[in-house]
Amino acid sequence: MIPCNNFYSLSFLKINDLSILTMNKERVLLAMSGGVDSSVAAKLLLDQGYEVVGLTLQVWSYEKTYFGKSGGKSDSDYIADAQNLAKKLNIEHFVVDIQDQFQSNIITPFIDEYLNARTPNPCVLCNPTMKWGTFVHYADQWNCKYIATGHYVSKKFENGRFFLIQGKDSKKDQSYVLWKLSQDLLERSLFPLGNFNKEEIKKMAHEFGFKKIAEKQESYDICFIPNGDYRSFLQLHAAGKCERLRGGVISDTNGKWLGKHKGFPFYTIGQRKGLEVAMGHPVYVIQLLKEENRVVLGEKKDLLSNVLILDQLNIQKYESLPDHYQASVKIRYKDAGEIGLIRKDGDHFICEFQNPVSAATPGQSAVFYENDQLVGGAIIEKAFLN
Repeated sequence: MIPCNNFYSLSFLKINDLSILTMNKERVLLAMSGGVDSSVAAKLLLDQGYEVVGLTLQVWSYEKTYFGKSGGKSDSDYIADAQNLAKKLNIEHFVVDIQDQFQSNIITPFIDEYLNARTPNPCVLCNPTMKWGTFVHYADQWNCKYIATGHYVSKKFENGRFFLIQGKDSKKDQSYVLWKLSQDLLERSLFPLGNFNKEEIKKMAHEFGFKKIAEKQESYDICFIPNGDYRSFLQLHAAGKCERLRGGVISDTNGKWLGKHKGFPFYTIGQRKGLEVAMGHPVYVIQLLKEENRVVLGEKKDLLSNVLILDQLNIQKYESLPDHYQASVKIRYKDAGEIGLIRKDGDHFICEFQNPVSAATPGQSAVFYENDQLVGGAIIEKAFLN
């Protein structure tokens, strides 16, 4: 992927100053968001002897989300925070505007997935394409051997393969959204925070003199939806398409009519609240049927599945999965994991669980682990109870 070349420098150096390309230290291009994680990562890398170059990606204007109301800090605030930190550490810093590419490659597919009765995880797609793809492009231009991020993971090399290790801080571990990273990308990646927990990072930020940064609000789960309300985002950015789906049938598992829905993109598997259907007992969204424009409700037991059909498999730890491979499989970010047997079946892979899992959702990721080692992952295409 070749990102936008429309960039501007917020540092005191110009990119055409050839002196910056002749340093003896190994150069690292660091993703800088202005937050505590990337800020401490910058200081740690400097302390380890690297020459750090900061890059901030402008991927989305928060004003676009709220149509003139940012709902919080503006884009310029985050850029300024990264700029000020770079000046404090006396490192180069650049900004690259990739909003057009982000719209095409992340926002549009995100909306399309909901319109196709699926629930996407945009970070899984964005990390290897927009983030790492852009960083590798500029790292090559700026003579940086490595790229670095503030993700809470570590990297290991074993038997000729690079793979990720879960972060020390289990609550902040971000390996789940990085399973798509290829060997080429992993080889060039550094993760300075993998052996620390969040409290240690905040403490270091204070010790480094980054008090204001240490007390900043946590970053968003989805960067382009600061308030976490994807439904409002769809209403703003796909209003016409969603409106045409309004009024479809809500039914039970036997097809009995229960009411009308607001448009199936506004529902997710496992949803209980906001259904506006009185059944006298708890009911959940168990299925979204695009072709019938129908939302199916059922009981909690109807959410269980022990077989997943998987696609877009990417394996980090091995060149290919062994036959009938068994691992701990997570089907969501905060999942504890469940033992699953993974095997190839034609053009797809099948994961069979020893114990049923609840609310496995098409469009989400199934990620495979051996203890704390990330083996690989895939996209869930279908889930059912065998």
